[in-house]
Amino acid sequence: MKETRQAARRRRHRLRLLAGTPVALITAAALVCLVVAFRPGHQADAGHAADATPTGSRGTATSERAAPARSASPTATRTPGTTASPSAAAGAGTAPARPSASATSRTAATGASQAGRIRPGVGYRGVATTYDAGTGDGACSFGPSDDVMTAAMNHTDYETSKACGAYVLVRAADGASVTVRITNECPLPCAPGQLDLSAQAFAELASPSAGRIPITWKLLSPGVSDTIAVRYKTGSSRWWCAIQVIGHRNPVARLELRTADGWRRLPRTEYNYFLAEDGAGCGGTIRITDIYGERLTVGGIAVRPDTVQPTRLQFARH
Repeated sequence: MKETRQAARRRRHRLRLLAGTPVALITAAALVCLVVAFRPGHQADAGHAADATPTGSRGTATSERAAPARSASPTATRTPGTTASPSAAAGAGTAPARPSASATSRTAATGASQAGRIRPGVGYRGVATTYDAGTGDGACSFGPSDDVMTAAMNHTDYETSKACGAYVLVRAADGASVTVRITNECPLPCAPGQLDLSAQAFAELASPSAGRIPITWKLLSPGVSDTIAVRYKTGSSRWWCAIQVIGHRNPVARLELRTADGWRRLPRTEYNYFLAEDGAGCGGTIRITDIYGERLTVGGIAVRPDTVQPTRLQFARH
């Protein structure tokens, strides 16, 4: 009996052990999980691991968005067959440049006036006097002429022969008018604004006995049938030359010669020739510019002293 009770107690003990084993195992597993979960540094590592992929995704997306921005650069969007340049960009919306002038050609006015004291569109006041024009020659050195409707410009407005060849419309106080060409200089004491008219031109405005009358005058750009001619002065050669322009519609502002170093602007004399004292460019291509900025380029004019050599060119009318 005693053994039976002991055996029964042993059986109950084993049953309790068996019943408690799953609870113990579960408890032990939970403790292990807690230890792992609360191991130092575990949360930080888990945070970086969680952020790693999204961060990489955002970087890639930004790069993909940047790519189209780069493709919108001037190089990427350049029109086929064109060459982009800073100067081209700066000139967008402006008129295209004209081709370079060649021998015996015209280049359009640049828009920048080359006028001196006598300016287009400006009215001037002064007095008209009269003189005997003789053969029609004068300080401008054009030579004798049958054209008697001429005038001498006062010394100040003559401006070292810059007024030579200019056409001027002159009006008297009563409205009478005459068009004259400047062929001469009226020396001091002729005052600014004063014109010394040929006797024939003065007679169109007033009686010759008047001698002196108030006038207004302005520059003209008339219709003319002739073309421009060029003349080398007596004594010109390839070592020294002086060049004159004849028959121009508008006043001449400058004359240049083509040299090995490029265009050379010649100084103008009071007798209306452009002077190359060292001969550089003499006999070569000539470029003539009027007061409106138009350039005429003439080739094939040899050094033939005191010979009028015509061209096929004339300045545009304004």
